[in-house]
Amino acid sequence: MDTRRLTSSDSHGPNVPYIHKVGIPPKQSLLKEFKSTVKETFFSDDPLRPFKDQPKSRKIVLGLQAVFPILEWGRSYNLRKFRGDLIAGLTIASLCIPQDIGYSKLANLPPQYGLYSSFVPPLIYAFMGSSRDIAIGPVAVVSLLLGTLLRKEYDPDKEKSEYLRLVFTSTFFAGITQATLGVLRLGFLIDFLSHAAVVGFMAGAAITIALQQLKGFLGIKHFTKETDIISVMKSVFGSVHHGWNWQTIVIGASFLTFLLVAKYIGKKNKKLFWVPAIAPLISVVLSTFFVYITHAKQDGVAIVGRIEKRINPPSLDKIYFSGENLLKGFRIGAVAGMIALTEAVAIGRTFASMKDYQVDGNKEMVALGTMNVIGSMTSCYVATGSFSRSAVNYMAGCQTAVSNIVMSFVVFLTVKFLTPLFEYTPNAILSSIIISAVIGLIDFDAAILIWKIDKLDFMACMGAFLGVVFKSVETGLLIAVALSLAKILLQVTRPRTAILGKIPMTTVYRNIGQYPEATKVPGVLIVRVDSAIYFSNSNYTKERILRWLTDEEDNLKETYQPKIEFLIVEMSPVTDIDTSGIHAFEELHRSLQKREIQLVLANPGQGVLDKLYASGFPDLIGENKIFLTVADAVHTCSPKMVHEV
Repeated sequence: MDTRRLTSSDSHGPNVPYIHKVGIPPKQSLLKEFKSTVKETFFSDDPLRPFKDQPKSRKIVLGLQAVFPILEWGRSYNLRKFRGDLIAGLTIASLCIPQDIGYSKLANLPPQYGLYSSFVPPLIYAFMGSSRDIAIGPVAVVSLLLGTLLRKEYDPDKEKSEYLRLVFTSTFFAGITQATLGVLRLGFLIDFLSHAAVVGFMAGAAITIALQQLKGFLGIKHFTKETDIISVMKSVFGSVHHGWNWQTIVIGASFLTFLLVAKYIGKKNKKLFWVPAIAPLISVVLSTFFVYITHAKQDGVAIVGRIEKRINPPSLDKIYFSGENLLKGFRIGAVAGMIALTEAVAIGRTFASMKDYQVDGNKEMVALGTMNVIGSMTSCYVATGSFSRSAVNYMAGCQTAVSNIVMSFVVFLTVKFLTPLFEYTPNAILSSIIISAVIGLIDFDAAILIWKIDKLDFMACMGAFLGVVFKSVETGLLIAVALSLAKILLQVTRPRTAILGKIPMTTVYRNIGQYPEATKVPGVLIVRVDSAIYFSNSNYTKERILRWLTDEEDNLKETYQPKIEFLIVEMSPVTDIDTSGIHAFEELHRSLQKREIQLVLANPGQGVLDKLYASGFPDLIGENKIFLTVADAVHTCSPKMVHEV
């Protein structure tokens, strides 16, 4: 097909520019077009590409490698890589053991369940995960979220059995949610929680977690079960005369200072990353020894107490598969699973970009989901990627996911043989460890950058933050999701439009608001629509264009300039259009006819052009009113205009 259409003016001389015709794509069958759309939406990475033109035996091998990536990278594993993984695994194990004991308290669980959750899930992930750097285990935010939501259903002290069963049920459905999103390739759903909302939510959760640790840090026995800052502060200061324990405060403050100094040393000198990594374990060992030899328990210093010395007991029979508790478990698990997934995928992508390799988001979801489903059957609660441990894992020189296996083995030995050593560990130390860990979740630099870039994003950030701090974790989460969706709806329903003018000495047309030197074309109004046109914004788009036109006509009357005869709509940013959008353009055309103004389109994309022709819209305005560029449209609509060279 000839891509150029000459006008009668072309015969006037060789210097007259060609008017290029918009290419009309060949028609496709509806079924083929539907398949193409579905493939691009759900299978944009073409996951079956490696299987093409492969023998059956090879396809089986590739299929196993797709499910278990360890079968692929394991073939090239060597002693040098193991040395790096061994050091990294031992390092993160020294960090995770005291953290796990503390995080289990956030979830209102006995301390051994935190250790259980760093034994089985990391092993499963090592075989199925695609990230080399992520370290798996319980995390503070998910532990707090689970503890808060579950406590509303059952009292963890008075109804221990029902509470524990609901924990395993929630973990099971968290895994099912994660794996389902991966299998159905619906990972894009977690992107609806904007980065700004996540920053605010994490910061609010960090403060809430830190406030919860004041119970152990100050030695308060009777503490509020609410998580908002007002209730916590009332509980703290209401106990100042009879609830605080000075020995506990001295222990907590001393070791918190030690942990923060260790973290500062590691931050200032990257080669000393191991200092903040082993500091929590050193704190536990020293404080436990101190409490044991001084009999501080008799002075009111609260200790961890006996930790059950056994490997993960089976818990499949404790999961609710029917009744009202199944629905409760599904609701809580789905929320916890999505938050855990958001954190893990973000961590995996961050470290993958630093080492220049790819993390398959859908495989990650399947791996995380599978490990939590199996974990729920082996007395674990929701595990995910931990940023602090993953950062230590990365800096310790991990090479593959074998570092998770090493960590898991160390946790196994701890659970099997060493748990009696933690009996006299003071709760104040666990509180100090958690406080020092969650401080890193407060990202001031990110919040400042969000403020500078986008004020609406900053509102979402602060809304999530304030919701968590002043109400509850789930309220903050709801606000984060609501504000993220509200921003999407606002951008979709109110797309940007702009008036274009000609840049002097060129044939380029740009926004006159951005380029004040751009000049309008006499008798022509050029409008650009910067969005797809759907049912949600079609009426607004039509009305906004007509308002631009009305404003321009009013200005022309005051200055006695030629009336507008052509309205050119620049459509290159319009990625798609639906029936409502086409209907809006038909109404726009009729409105313009009453004003004796012709509608002209410039550079509609292939998908848009397909739909325009399917609806017969070009016949309505005339095929000769659709151009490749704004310059071509102006040249035809305003032939008497003097074109600058």
